[in-house]
Amino acid sequence: MNRLTPIAAALFALYAVPLSLHAQQTPSTPDTATSLKEVVVQDQRDDFSTTTTALSKLPTDLHDVAQSVIVVNKALMQSQGATSLTDALRNVAGITLGGAEGGQIGNNINLNGFSARTDIYLDGFRDRGQYYRDTFALDEVEVLMGPSSMLFGRGSTGGAINQVTKKANLKESTDVSASVTSNGLVRTTADYNHPLSETSAMRVEAMLQDGAASTRNQTNIQDFGMAGSYVHGIGTPTEITLSALLQHNHDQPDYGVPSLNGHPVNVDRDTAYGLNTDRTDQDVIALSATIKHKITPDVIVRNQTQFNYVHTNAMETSPHAVGTVSGGVFTAVTTSSLPLSSLYVETQSHDRDIHDYSIFNQSEVSAKIQALGFKHDLLLGFEVGHDGYDNQAYYRNGSCNGVALTDATTPTSGYNDCVSLTNPVFSSAGSSIADQAGNHQGGSANTIATYFNDTMELSQQFKLVGGLRFDRYVASITNSLNSSNTPAVAKNTALASANQAINFLSVRAGGIWQPTTAQAYYLSYSTSFDPSLEQLTGTVGQTSLDPEKNKAYEVGGKWDVGQSLSLNAALFQITKENARSQVSTGVYVLDGTVRSKGVRAGATGHINKQWQVALGYAYLDAQVIQASAADGTLGKIPVNTPKHTLTSWTTYDVMPHWQVGGGATYMSQRYATATDTVQVGGYVRWDATVAYTQKAYDVRLNLFNLTNKMYYDTLIQSDGGRSVPGSGRTAMLSVNYHM
Repeated sequence: MNRLTPIAAALFALYAVPLSLHAQQTPSTPDTATSLKEVVVQDQRDDFSTTTTALSKLPTDLHDVAQSVIVVNKALMQSQGATSLTDALRNVAGITLGGAEGGQIGNNINLNGFSARTDIYLDGFRDRGQYYRDTFALDEVEVLMGPSSMLFGRGSTGGAINQVTKKANLKESTDVSASVTSNGLVRTTADYNHPLSETSAMRVEAMLQDGAASTRNQTNIQDFGMAGSYVHGIGTPTEITLSALLQHNHDQPDYGVPSLNGHPVNVDRDTAYGLNTDRTDQDVIALSATIKHKITPDVIVRNQTQFNYVHTNAMETSPHAVGTVSGGVFTAVTTSSLPLSSLYVETQSHDRDIHDYSIFNQSEVSAKIQALGFKHDLLLGFEVGHDGYDNQAYYRNGSCNGVALTDATTPTSGYNDCVSLTNPVFSSAGSSIADQAGNHQGGSANTIATYFNDTMELSQQFKLVGGLRFDRYVASITNSLNSSNTPAVAKNTALASANQAINFLSVRAGGIWQPTTAQAYYLSYSTSFDPSLEQLTGTVGQTSLDPEKNKAYEVGGKWDVGQSLSLNAALFQITKENARSQVSTGVYVLDGTVRSKGVRAGATGHINKQWQVALGYAYLDAQVIQASAADGTLGKIPVNTPKHTLTSWTTYDVMPHWQVGGGATYMSQRYATATDTVQVGGYVRWDATVAYTQKAYDVRLNLFNLTNKMYYDTLIQSDGGRSVPGSGRTAMLSVNYHM
């Protein structure tokens, strides 16, 4: 595989900045067929509610989407002091977070009980690179609930996450912000938009941050980024958008704490088991070009191309197992009645050099037509793309009190050191051990797809939605180590290479009833598929399997209360009917079934002029209802899936220029392992804010984890189940200038 030259930065593509238009609540009858909705445009700096979507594959108005869509916009993120994608997603009930997992780095997300690591999108294009995403170039984050392969192709079992980047417009503006936290994290951002003519504009964003990301040890970060966009033809039939973003991360990873006696080990919140030389360096580039042409007001042709490249070079050390040490010999244990001060942690290196890249092109025609006596909103699209992956792993084999931690059965394990469980030495000890080359993985995939969707208006009140997408996905992988993990030449292995070709037809169908312009009720059915080589990695015994198939049913409603408060609720069931199940070492069959059913509800917007809210609740009843006995997961709750999650945030303007606010995040207990052997308790975390606002600037104080609650923020199921403690009480002071 050809490697691209490492580039010390990352570029984001840009899309529309949706206006928050709120329809006046009036009956919709045949007599008002040609009437227009009265709209109120809120100040985008202050409004949490968004009733539109930027995805070209969906209707602009969320009332016309037969699916739950949660939008976290820039106003909400700024009010909460959210600076990363993970911070933004904490507003979405039904989402849980995972840490660095096995060979995966970056944002690992669970959605409705299913992994969504490869279901993150950037302006509608798959953003599969392994990196930590920032919000400085984002206008909003859209979360689509449930299988969505008709829209996006492979994946999206629990849903999809779309990042909407900022777009140049014709309003001159400059925003500059600076913030500092009580942990010593300093951050500054800038956003400059400049019209070049009556029909063109440019926009540039920048970010720089340095310091400790949390109260925990070993969480220092040093990141910078720039993004830019140029739009030509604004307001004309032909609009061209070019965009790019550069981002560089120099971070210390947090692998959390190991488990003991079925729970995260009870050590101080700030305890970390890595080395002070650990680091994750990431360079990201995203380039995008879009041409949109209006043939007529009702017929639009759109072509988009996006190139993404992520280079990750990591030297990381994690807690692998808890155990005892006798004569320098480490013995792992999962249960123990010994004092914690008598136990040790065996650490493990996770060093690697990863190159991820993709290039995709989408061509679409959207048209509003009258046919067979009905109005149709049609979408016809064609997509072609290529993904590439290259991962050279390294390992550092060390010793415990002079006794080697590896033997002939684990020659490339990377067991690095043994440290005290309660008082690990946070130093560079062990970093002097030379890296040795481990497995070298390679992978590539080609995708070609065509899709069609029709929203047919039967009357002013009833609409039917139907769509089909055909995907052909062809992937291949290589490995350079054999089954006994001894270095070997490529193709002299138990799985030297594997190939897979998948053809799949995805379906989307639904009905929408809109008795008034302020309310919509819907029911829907959708499917998706997960090839075994979806992540361009594989193990013996699963590469020849058919893709996992998923289907979902959903019924729900969306309501506008007054002119600026939006409510939503839904009942749903998502089923993975032929999940891969391991029956013995290296042998998999498609006999598993995983089902997640539940209810979700939410509210965003203004209760009155001074008071606004963003609320979300999700109840998930998830379970493995069929699996092989050897797999050990039958009847278990999927990893990192709580029954209850609640997110809340509210602000109130107590007097002119002064605002107070806050909210709680609640999550019930969940499990850190697939066999439910490590239970992580539930928690409630409280945050607050107070702000002084002027037209030209605002000063904001955010307080995180007010009660200094000890809780676990992210879970990692490898190594017996690890849990990453959340940050302790933290304050952030920020100043924002608007020019």
